[in-house]
Amino acid sequence: MKAVSVEDAVAMIPDGASLMIGGFMAVGSPERVIDEIVRQGKRDLTVIANDTAMPGKGIGKLVSAGLIAKTIASHIGLNPETQKQMIDGRMQVDLVPQGTLIERIRAGGCGLGGVLTPTGVGTVVEEGKQRIEVNGKTYLLEMPLRADFALIHAFLADYSGNLSYALTGRNFNPVIALAGATTIVSVEHIVPVGLIGPDQVVTPAPLVDYLVMNR
Repeated sequence: MKAVSVEDAVAMIPDGASLMIGGFMAVGSPERVIDEIVRQGKRDLTVIANDTAMPGKGIGKLVSAGLIAKTIASHIGLNPETQKQMIDGRMQVDLVPQGTLIERIRAGGCGLGGVLTPTGVGTVVEEGKQRIEVNGKTYLLEMPLRADFALIHAFLADYSGNLSYALTGRNFNPVIALAGATTIVSVEHIVPVGLIGPDQVVTPAPLVDYLVMNR
């Protein structure tokens, strides 16, 4: 784990990169990292996240700046700008049921070959997917998701990179931390090793590549 400035962290992200971003309607999203992506003008990004938040908040800033080429998310209902770009053909949007989405991310982070789920059987969600019968029940094979970069937010980190989250800021962040080739963490406070109790460590240090201090 290495502590870096937000400028240096974002400089590592090339145009066209895939980004898995934590948060739920911008709660628990790495706002400083997102702001710096907008400032540096990274383009043609693929964003994998629960949602695209709202205009001016969280991932919504990337949408408003026109930096996203493709979104994989569970819903876009509160961001009319995402909807408009999808309708206009400026952004490809793949909608995935929320439980399926997080399980695909978890599968990617854990090295699994996919997830079997009954969700979507007999609907448009089924199109192009393999059906598998198990004990007389039909499932869809959903493929794992990974990304070039996992961008997450934590409340506490220690000097080794162990992470703890606050309240609903925990949401998707711990699972997303598993599934990026490089994990960049925006953190509120960095404390000495030992101040985060072992039972309070949610994301262990080996999963963290870079820490960006919120200030």
